[in-house]
Amino acid sequence: MIPNFTNNLHGSPIYKKALEIFHLSRSISHYMATDLSPLQGNGNEDPNIYFTGDIIQQSVSLAPEILKAESKTFSEEKYKHTISINRLTNGLYKNCERLERVNSNGKDFLYLLRNEIKKFKDLQKNWMLTL
Repeated sequence: MIPNFTNNLHGSPIYKKALEIFHLSRSISHYMATDLSPLQGNGNEDPNIYFTGDIIQQSVSLAPEILKAESKTFSEEKYKHTISINRLTNGLYKNCERLERVNSNGKDFLYLLRNEIKKFKDLQKNWMLTL
């Protein structure tokens, strides 16, 4: 399911990067989920499959938080959303690191996602100064 923030013609670079991260994480998650979905030898599911859903949840929340921060008039309200963006970004990065340790061919693509997250963090630093 594609979130409805593509209808907004928002042009900030950080917003566009958040959308790129969402699309990339969704693709990687779907690819890895097929490798992690079969049951293990003992009949249990692979606990790492939950991290594939976590990266989607965290990345889908980035763009709305950016819009919320930009729409607020008081700096205290903006600050709450920037903290949330920072928390989401750090969690997304950590979940990528966790997924790199699993037995899946998709883990090779996590390097791309982590690089995009690093670029996002750089954009985030500059963006926060403009709020």
